Amino acid sequence: MALPAERILHAILVLRGERVLLDSDLAALYGVETRALVQAVKRNAGRFPDDFMFQLTAQEWADLKSQTVISSSWGGRRIPPYAFTELGVAMLSSVLNSERAIQANIAIMRAFTQLRSMLASHSDLARKLEALEKKYDGQFRVVFQALRDLMEPPLPPKKPIGFQPKR
Repeated sequence: MALPAERILHAILVLRGERVLLDSDLAALYGVETRALVQAVKRNAGRFPDDFMFQLTAQEWADLKSQTVISSSWGGRRIPPYAFTELGVAMLSSVLNSERAIQANIAIMRAFTQLRSMLASHSDLARKLEALEKKYDGQFRVVFQALRDLMEPPLPPKKPIGFQPKR
C-alpha cells in the first residue's frame, strides 16, 4: 500500500509553531476510526508528552474550522482534535501495530523529511539571492524583487460572495 506523499503533505498543518497532523487525518491514513486512534493514545498516555501531541484549544479549533471545511454542526466532532508532531507520529507506530499503520508511518516520516528538505532549499535560495543583491548593490533591484515575488507561494483566488446570475 503506497500512500501519496502529496496527500500527506497537504494534511500537515502548522500549529503553535509546530508541523503537525490532526488525529482525524492520521486515522484516515491508518485506516482506523478517529475514536479508536484517540483511545489507543489515551491507553498509552505516558508515551505522548506535550511535545509529541496536544489537544487544540477551543479558539484554535474555531480558527481551523473557519479556514477549512470541517463540520461544525450535528454529526460533526464535538471536542477539539488532537495534533501530533513528527515525534508523536513516530510514537504512534509503537501503539498502532498493524501492517497498514507501519506503512502509513513510513510514508508520513518520508513526507516530513521531504517537507524539511523543501524548506531548507527555499531558505538556501533566499540567502543566495540576498548575497547577490548585496554584491550588485541596487542595479538589479527590480530583478531581485521579481525573483522574491516568484519565491512566494501564490494566494488562492477568492471566490466572489453572493448570487452570480448565469450568463
